Parts: sequence; C-alpha cells; structure tokens
Amino acid sequence: MKPNAFFPSLDIGTDPAKIRDWAQAAEDLGYAYIEVPDHVFGAKGRDGWVPLYDEKASFHETFVTLGFLAAITKTIGLSTGILIAPQRQTGVIAKQAAEVDILSGGRLRLGVGVGWNQVEYEALGADWKTRGARQAEQVEVLRRLWSGDLVSFTGRFHNLQDVSIVPPPVQRPIPIWFGGSSDAVIRRAARLGDGWMPILAPDTQAEQKLGVLRNELKSFGRDPDKFGIEAWLRMHSADPQGWAAAADGWRRLGAGMVMLYPMYRMTNVDDHIETLRRFKEVVIG
Repeated sequence: MKPNAFFPSLDIGTDPAKIRDWAQAAEDLGYAYIEVPDHVFGAKGRDGWVPLYDEKASFHETFVTLGFLAAITKTIGLSTGILIAPQRQTGVIAKQAAEVDILSGGRLRLGVGVGWNQVEYEALGADWKTRGARQAEQVEVLRRLWSGDLVSFTGRFHNLQDVSIVPPPVQRPIPIWFGGSSDAVIRRAARLGDGWMPILAPDTQAEQKLGVLRNELKSFGRDPDKFGIEAWLRMHSADPQGWAAAADGWRRLGAGMVMLYPMYRMTNVDDHIETLRRFKEVVIG
C-alpha cells in the first residue's frame, strides 16, 4: 500500500520556499502523490448551517499550486484532492488539468467531488441541486476533450461544437478518481471513474460500501481488481498508533493507497515534514 500526502493548505502559509521544502520532502520520502484540496471561497455560517471550513480557512488555488509543484518536483504524482467539479466550468477544468499534465510530464490525476458547501455554489453561480448529474456529464466531456482533436457534444449541461484543447495533455485521458461515499457517488465512480477516494474508517460501513462498489463495477462489466482504492484517514490528533490501525484496516480491505487527512492544526512546516516521515513509517515501515 502506497502513502499519499495531503497538501497542508490551511497551515503552510504563503512562503514559496516552505511550500517547496514540504513538497520535495514528500517526494524524497517516496510518497506516491501530493493531493491539493479545492475551495474558491470561504463561507460564514448562516441559519444554523456550520461549515466544515469557515471564511478564515486558507486554501491555495488548486491548479496554480499544482503548476508550481510540477516545477519543483520530478517524479511524485500530483492530484486534485478533491476538485469540486460541478461548481466550475468543464472546459476550464479540461484546459487547466491538461496544462498541469504537460508541465509535470504526465503526472496528474484528477480527483473530483460534488462538495458540501452550498454557499460556495451560490457565490459561484452554480446549481447545487443538479451537482451530481452535472459531475457525471462533466467526466464524459473531460475525457472527450483530452482524447479527441475536435469534439462535439450535446447534453443536459454542455453544448460543444467542434472545439479542442490545444496543447493536449500527455495522458490521453488523464485518470479521474471520485471522492465521496454516498451510493449515488459510488455508482457514478463505478460507471465512469478510474478509482475511488472515500473518507471512511475501515469498519463495517466501509465494507458495505466496498461491496456496493464491487457489485456496481461488475454490473458495468468492469474488473474490480483494476479499479483503484485510496483511503483518506481523517484524524483528529497526532496518533501514529491510530494511523497504523486505520492503515492496516484499509490494507485488509484492499486499498492500494492511503492518505493521512489531519483535522488538527500544525503551523510549523517542519512539523508537517516530520508527520510525513512518521506516517510513511507506519504505512510502509
């Protein structure tokens, strides 16, 4: 099982040298991917709604950050982790992802989700209620734009007539993995995705969800053994024993990748680098 590194957007600050040091440490330690999260706007709570991240939470812009990471690393994979695709224009996603793939020499993976923040959707002029259907159509359009020369597509949310993405990405198409754990997302991932990135503990619920995934993959004529699984370990404290137990649980469930998703804050970049080292030790030894 391979470890992935969650880009510490909330804590890393704005010094490019510190971002470089952290990213190069992840690469030197042998991490498979760096994953950069996505939020365009912070949001203030309202009418009893409490956001997971508020208006003070700092998120570096996803694709610009990935472009910077492409320049300062050589071999480590780069991923959105995850991009809230339905609140963005599909053609712009296709263009930005293609550029990162070019600049990184074909190292990009696109992780997509539908998000949880309806306030952000509203502020971006995107429809919250149709986000699942829009995401499904986006994935189909993205693959066509990355794979074809001239693309025409007419759907519920897109109307493309003889358009192209030039220059095209190195990978044709770029791999797309799905975040989220609802049954609707799992079915969408099984039909359209290259992998699944759930935030779940390795418990009976995870086993049940994996069973749903495998059944859906088979219903679409796909081989579950060729479909990627990456577990996100949402942890609220620096507890290597807890990390190890969660990683071992997901290893038994068949995950090929695992990523520590800290919900606690570390404001020192050295602490983040030390966390990378310690997490790799509990995953790989």
